[in-house]
Amino acid sequence: MKAVLYSRDNCQWCDRVKTLLDSVKISYLEYKYDKHFTKEQFIAEFGEEATFPQVSINGYHVGGCKDTLRYLQKKELL
Repeated sequence: MKAVLYSRDNCQWCDRVKTLLDSVKISYLEYKYDKHFTKEQFIAEFGEEATFPQVSINGYHVGGCKDTLRYLQKKELL
C-alpha cells in the first residue's frame, strides 16, 4: 500500500497520521503546505471545509487523521 499525505508544519494531527501510517508500514509521499501547494490549491482539491492532514491510500481519498484510523481498522490493518 502507498499513501499520499497533505500536511502542514506544527500540526499534531499530521504528526499523528504519519505515526499511524508508519506503524502499519504504509509508505507515503508527503506534500507540505506552502512548500508543495497553496491554500487555494488545497481548497480546490479537498473543499473549503477540509482540514489537515488529508490522506489518500492507493488512490482512494480517505480523509483526515480520524478517517484514516477508521479506514485502517476497517481494512483490519490495526
